[in-house]
Amino acid sequence: MSIETTNISARTHPTVAQAMYQCVAETTVTTMMAQNFHWNVTGMAFGPLHALFQDIYEDHFQAQDELAERIRSIGHTVDGRLTAMIDISKVVEDPEGFRKNDKEMITALAEAQKTLAATLAGASDIAAANGDKLTEDLCVERGRAHEKFAWLLESHVS
Repeated sequence: MSIETTNISARTHPTVAQAMYQCVAETTVTTMMAQNFHWNVTGMAFGPLHALFQDIYEDHFQAQDELAERIRSIGHTVDGRLTAMIDISKVVEDPEGFRKNDKEMITALAEAQKTLAATLAGASDIAAANGDKLTEDLCVERGRAHEKFAWLLESHVS
């Protein structure tokens, strides 16, 4: 039995790689946001939030590697400089982030999760339009993870 494949090439369209790099950048900035909040959270919900923020940054650290490796596997390079990622990220690094109270941290991180989910949905659409089902699948999977984190975070303040 032969398996038919379509649109497989060693080098996928650069637009797919650019969309994926946007995802890497925003994941990286959000990783550091979650870790910053993990280090600095205080208040009555310290224990659960400290643990949740850790779960988030550990998940995101793994995810940024998966996303970057996908870019490499479709034939493109990845600019790993933090400044390059901060420059293009729609998730903004807050210079006062470490001074936020617990509710402000939750709100900021939930918004970052929603931004990431939207960026991944857009990258999924670009991958689909270019016939890259595996990248599309990775984006959908990661988008669901970020929507779940947004829900978990918002459940603390609603």
